[in-house]
Amino acid sequence: MLVSLGLFALVWLLTPFATRLLGRRVFLVIAVLPAAVFAWLLAQLPLVVGVSAETGTSGELVEQLRWIPRLGIELGFRLDALSLLLALVVTGVGALVLLYCAWYFRDDEPSLGRFASLLLLFAGVMFGLVTADDVFALFIFWEATSVLSYLLIGHYTGRRESRGAALQALTVTTFGGLVMLVGLVLLAVAGETTSLATLLATPVTGAAAEWGIALVLVGAISKSALVPFHFWLPAAMAAPTPVSAYLHAAAMVKAGVYLVARLAPGYADLSVWHPIVIGLGVLTMLVGGWRALRQYDLKLLLAYGTVSQLGFLIVVVGFGTRDAALAGVALLLAHALFKSTLFLVVGIVDHAAGTRDWRELSGVGRRMPVLATFAGLAAASMAGLPPLIGFVAKEAVFEAFLEGVAHGEAWAWLALVGVVVGSILTVAYTVRFFWGAFWRRPGRDDTPLHDEGAGILISPVVLATAGVVAAFAITSIEPLLTAYADELPGPQEYHLALWHGLGPALALSALVFGVAALLVWLRRPVARFQAATPEWFDTSREYLSIVRGVDRFAAALTVFIQRRGLPGYVAVIVLVLIAGLGTGLLLNGAWPDEVRAWDFPAQPFVAAVMAVAAVAAAVASHRVTAILLVGVTGFGLVVLFGMSGAPDLALTQALVESLTLVAFVLVLRRLPKQIAQHNPPVRRRFRAIIGVLAGLAMGAVGLIALGARVEPSISGGLPELALEAHGKNIVNVMLVDIRAWDTLGEISVLVAVATGVASLIFVTGRTGAAPRLDSSAGRRDRVRPVVEQQDVPEDRATSRQAWLLAGRTLGPRNRSILIEVLVRLLFHPAIIVSVYLLFAGHNAPGGGFAGGLLAGLALVARYLAAGRYELGEAVPVDAGKLLGFGLLLAAGTATAPLVFGSTVFTSTWFEWHVPVLGEISFGTSTFFDIGVYLVVVALVLDILRSLGAEVDRHREEGMDAADGSGPGDEPGAPGASDADDDTAATAPVDTGTTPEEARP
Repeated sequence: MLVSLGLFALVWLLTPFATRLLGRRVFLVIAVLPAAVFAWLLAQLPLVVGVSAETGTSGELVEQLRWIPRLGIELGFRLDALSLLLALVVTGVGALVLLYCAWYFRDDEPSLGRFASLLLLFAGVMFGLVTADDVFALFIFWEATSVLSYLLIGHYTGRRESRGAALQALTVTTFGGLVMLVGLVLLAVAGETTSLATLLATPVTGAAAEWGIALVLVGAISKSALVPFHFWLPAAMAAPTPVSAYLHAAAMVKAGVYLVARLAPGYADLSVWHPIVIGLGVLTMLVGGWRALRQYDLKLLLAYGTVSQLGFLIVVVGFGTRDAALAGVALLLAHALFKSTLFLVVGIVDHAAGTRDWRELSGVGRRMPVLATFAGLAAASMAGLPPLIGFVAKEAVFEAFLEGVAHGEAWAWLALVGVVVGSILTVAYTVRFFWGAFWRRPGRDDTPLHDEGAGILISPVVLATAGVVAAFAITSIEPLLTAYADELPGPQEYHLALWHGLGPALALSALVFGVAALLVWLRRPVARFQAATPEWFDTSREYLSIVRGVDRFAAALTVFIQRRGLPGYVAVIVLVLIAGLGTGLLLNGAWPDEVRAWDFPAQPFVAAVMAVAAVAAAVASHRVTAILLVGVTGFGLVVLFGMSGAPDLALTQALVESLTLVAFVLVLRRLPKQIAQHNPPVRRRFRAIIGVLAGLAMGAVGLIALGARVEPSISGGLPELALEAHGKNIVNVMLVDIRAWDTLGEISVLVAVATGVASLIFVTGRTGAAPRLDSSAGRRDRVRPVVEQQDVPEDRATSRQAWLLAGRTLGPRNRSILIEVLVRLLFHPAIIVSVYLLFAGHNAPGGGFAGGLLAGLALVARYLAAGRYELGEAVPVDAGKLLGFGLLLAAGTATAPLVFGSTVFTSTWFEWHVPVLGEISFGTSTFFDIGVYLVVVALVLDILRSLGAEVDRHREEGMDAADGSGPGDEPGAPGASDADDDTAATAPVDTGTTPEEARP
């Protein structure tokens, strides 16, 4: 099973690439995989159906993969009778639907590769769902089907109805899935296991079982489209027909039926079970059948019929007796065969005639006799006519409920009456479907049809034939079905057969056919009655009302919060913070007994400086001044960390603060130098009160938190853990060993931040590396040097491999000789120190994060000294690729131990004795730190490219458009802010001189 899932994932990844080569023929290739898994499943029949001599029960195949051992969660998969039956349906029908797609689609179908890969992946996910034994693994596959169905239903992204139907299906099924997760957690906690088999062998009892099962059933009925969640399934018919045939007939909607059938042996006797399962099941069968009789669209007719049949299935498999379970799994098999056939038939008719509205169809059966014949077989099976598998299953259902009625069970009466009335509606809408699709209308010419070829008939013919063969081979199929049914209570006497003789069940079938014939004969009065009758349980209107209400509330709330711009938005956030923390402080009863004013004498003075700087920043009128004052508070923290014995924190804070200042200055170049220059601030007192309250609240929280400890600190064991990891720097060991998962998540956030910033700046498309001198990346980034000496040959000037020649890229006013000299002296030592911090961080202050920050500051210095072209010369690589490589290296280091049989993030150390140097110890965690280093360097490079180089380019193009001059014609302007040229010395920018302008 694990191998099969792995193959599905692998082929899914390769399918889009194969589609480019094969076109629609790719479906023929990928259909081989589910067909092969289907054959492997058939080979497991002797194991699953066979009865063990020791236990007297049927066999099963179990595979497990340890996932989260500390939580007792494993990727467990179990192949027993029920999961084998569903897996056969999923893979068998899946292979035939993929085969059908090879003729259904054209080579110019939009996003064909994506569709093919998603449909194949869905088959793999459904296979994982029906074989999963761990409840949380089951939930993951469950939600994956919702996501994939969303993507498949919304395949035609340009159609509004497709997008709306996809979102509706995702919303409803995801809601049910989340509710189901709560129920699964309740069951797992109460049962002290996440194994589904164990939860069924030793069922949970009491309130936990009642609530847990009720919540799980919400997930099941939402997935299987029972009332009140039935509206999403007809809307999903906006999907391509293969999706409807597979997801909405044989696979996804069966997930809820499967879950009910899986839980029935252990929990069918709970008080919440029958009201939900039988009550909603009967109601759904009647609502779906009644609505199907009103449809003119053949696909919608089948959709409402599917809703009705799903209610039928839920009632039968959830009834809780052995005979009902046997009838239920037989009906499940029959439904998968006939309903997938009919959906595929509708797709062929739609392609051939160009419409699915049966009012516009006439004589299709005469023009396409083969299709009509096999569609008739599938329709007859849906109606329950002999000698088809649908008839066998329906007879078994009647027998099971009649047995319950004979024992005086109240729920059996409701189930029996409900399925009889529902079956009458089923026969009626089956006749409506077949007559509408294939009959010839009196007085109308035959509908012109396009030839779809014989290949497209293969799948519906095979499925319809299987429905006939299954009825005659029912004695061979029954052992698989009884292997599951025997898990439920009841005498093991009834057997499936085509003919049980004259009896009550056959009489009920005759009643069904007779009343259905009357409905067909009186179809016009019935249609008029339906037209005069309001829609029952049309919860789609309520759903749309809820969605519109949420949208209106969100819009009104957004306007209310943001109507005063950014200050009002921030004020709301801070007020919520104050209210939440204030409530917690008022309810708190554990105030500290004593307060220590400071730990060392310098601490209050540093704090006072930080406080003064913070207040000054709040009242400053100049943006650069405010930023520098904010920087004072940051460097004040550096002093506090350093004096408190935390050199790692001090070093990192200093580097981060320096980079933050640079980023702020780069952004401020495009803003007016004065704060609130155009709109003076209002409500100063109100804002001051909010600020003071926020400060007091946070101060109180800090005061309480420092005295709230009731248990010994874990810090006492950290030195020992660090030594076990061959490190003496506890902070760095925690980052790359003890809490490496957190670090991996943090650098992933950094990658997302870099991508987001770049997306905001690179509006028309993100380029590769930063522009270089004489770069060939594009005409807009090519530059030739400014040659100031007449005696220097031009070819020598342009080819000379020198660095930090600001005269070649900046105007005279934007140059600073002092900065150039300092950068020349400090750049290489800074890079060397950054590498030292990277490798020394395991035993001394430093690490990949600090080293990357220092290397980033060195790049900042080169940019400030010589502009954006110097940045390209310093790091001639694509920042995005460097980000990806760093993240890949870190993640690869994390997962590599799995290859060697260890757990994720297991570290290994190598020690060598090197002459002169002595003993050298090197750990695999260093590779993880190198990945962190590369991500940080790439983040700084990307920010410099986005907020620095790209903003410079935008500014130059704006100047060119404004006065028609070249970027270098206005000395000093490129590096200056929009309001003040004085900032040019802080952040000089290149002039972007063109070759013509550079000639002396």
